[in-house]
Parts: sequence; structure tokens; C-alpha cells
Amino acid sequence: MLDKNGIAKRIAREVKDGMYVNLGIGIPTLVANYIPEGINVELQSENGILGMGPFPFEGEEDADLINAGKQTVTLLNGSSIFDSATSFGMIRAQKVDLTILGAMEVSENGDIANWKIPGKMVKGMGGAMDLVASAKNIIVAMQQVNKAGESKLLPKCSLPLTGVHCIKKVVTELGVYDILPEGGFKLLERAPGISIEQIKKATAGKLIIEGDIPEMSL
Repeated sequence: MLDKNGIAKRIAREVKDGMYVNLGIGIPTLVANYIPEGINVELQSENGILGMGPFPFEGEEDADLINAGKQTVTLLNGSSIFDSATSFGMIRAQKVDLTILGAMEVSENGDIANWKIPGKMVKGMGGAMDLVASAKNIIVAMQQVNKAGESKLLPKCSLPLTGVHCIKKVVTELGVYDILPEGGFKLLERAPGISIEQIKKATAGKLIIEGDIPEMSL
């Protein structure tokens, strides 16, 4: 199965030339390290950066230059820095072509829960609700099962929702799934070495398998 970098590397293949892409906190931030050569994209961070590059090498970090997840980042030539109001103006005006988010749960209808676990302290909802309400296309990067081995691809989310009917695709350590308009996780690719039976056991929501499912290419 894939580690977090493997998930990010697979999602980077979804990024197309000329896109404006928002990277959420967690696994999505790793996507910046795997943008294919020859693909020119503008990576946006909701705290006010357009033109992020990959993570800095050890010893080259600038503590004042961070993404929305408080991680140090680099800037590419031509990048710009601005306030959060301008950043969210871009998001709400649908200037972002692709949003890549982490999640705690995703439902078979495309609902997402990624901002709060009841009873646990939360610093704030961040920009996730604006992103899911405004993005043209949303891909989720997440672990398919929790620490107890329970599926996080569900018939219905149990945690407070961030957005409804908004997720198009999910990439996990086990596979790649489209969420169909009529509901259901359609399996597109298997992670290297992962069997269909493993995926069935790890998917609580409606799972759709048609024909031979190829292993993903990284």
C-alpha cells in the first residue's frame, strides 16, 4: 500500500498544465514535491501565497515563509504574497481550478467531513468550507482506514460535515476512486500489491467495481 508521499505522487498526475491549484493541510501539501516536469501550475495557499514551490531542503528553511499548515515552503520565480482577504476572494470567485484536501471521512454521495471531531479541541474550521463551496474540482487525499482498521469511505459521514455532494475523486493508500453523481465509490486503480478483496474490506460505502482494475502507475 502507499505511504503519504505515494498518495501525493499519484494525485500530482491529476494536475494539468496551466491550472491554479489549492493544496490543503496534511497529505495535499506533499503534492508540491511531485508536480511532473514540463507542467506549469500555480500553487495557492489560503494564507496568502500564489506560486508555491516544493518544500525547502533542510537548512534552507525560512521561518517567515509558511503555508496554511504552518509548514515552511519555497517560492517560485514570479510568485506573490498577499493578505487572507485577497486569497479568499480568489477562492470564492472560483479562480482556483483544482482543490486538493485531506479528510477524516467521505461519503458515497460526495460529502466530506474534515474540520472537527466532537469533543476534541479545534482551532477553527480554516478555509475548508469556502474551498468546498467554491472549487470547480475537488480531490481528496486521505487514509482509507483509521487506526482501528475501520473504513473512512462511508455510506454517510458520522462527523460534522464540511461540504455536501462536492467531492469528485478520492485517492487513498489502497486505490483511486471516482464518486459517481448517483452515489458510490467507483474503483479506478489499485495501489501496487493491493487486491480487490483488501479494498472491499476497507470500503464501508457503496463500492463499484467494473472489469479488470489496473494497478496505479506512479
